[in-house]
Amino acid sequence: MNIIELLIDHLPTLLALIATGIFAGILAGLLGVGGGIVIVPVLFFIFQGFGVSPESAMIVATATSLATIVPTSISSIRSHRQKGNVDVDLLKRWSLFILIGVLAGSWLVTRADGAWLTVLFGVIATLSALNMLFRTGKSALFPALPGKTGQTVMGTSIGFFSSMVGIGGGTISVPLLTLYSYPAHKAVGTAAAIGLIISLPGALTMLLLGTTPADAPAGTFGLVNLAGFLCIVPLTVVFAPIGASLAARLDAGKLKKVFAVVLLITGLRMLIQVFI
Repeated sequence: MNIIELLIDHLPTLLALIATGIFAGILAGLLGVGGGIVIVPVLFFIFQGFGVSPESAMIVATATSLATIVPTSISSIRSHRQKGNVDVDLLKRWSLFILIGVLAGSWLVTRADGAWLTVLFGVIATLSALNMLFRTGKSALFPALPGKTGQTVMGTSIGFFSSMVGIGGGTISVPLLTLYSYPAHKAVGTAAAIGLIISLPGALTMLLLGTTPADAPAGTFGLVNLAGFLCIVPLTVVFAPIGASLAARLDAGKLKKVFAVVLLITGLRMLIQVFI
């Protein structure tokens, strides 16, 4: 089979992956949401549409999402550092514990049943959606970050759970930090750096230690679908500024509520698929 026939044979998959990159990029720029929270469920359902089992689809979607976060987080870190919004002191305190959590979580992904990862993502997506709907703009619950032990637990948990469901640090760390009266702009900027600490070792672990499922989509190495990576990354970079431009013209607050509802439905649908 020559390259033309190969491309034609896999054209539907490639078009679906291209659409995912465009969608994730626009939403990231428009609403400021992390790419993983969009990419994982979209890939999860796309892969199933091409005959991949739900269990394999979730594992490959998780690993592929982490791989796509590596280059996008590097770009985001540069932008936030220029604005002074990356808390280097916090990163020094948390980095080792985040890394420990990531290594444990990503290793578990290479051994875990995809159904349990789907449940975990469904729960995190549902909680994230409820936070967007009901807690955005609300006052913090605590006056300051906890002590050393509390912060150790926070950092390790962020790394562990984020790596297990293929998301960067922002989905968990931003809401968590802002609960403790941490400035929102610094939480977002620091989360970009946390995303790199999570995604790079997590993706490498799943690429090198993961066993490719027998029904994995074409172009999968380890647990990472390189075809998805190559389609999604450049498109998220190109379309994120377009999303940011749209945000200046549209009511981003209302759009974020709409996205939260869609995310809530998605999270619940993933849970229903496992249990019903």
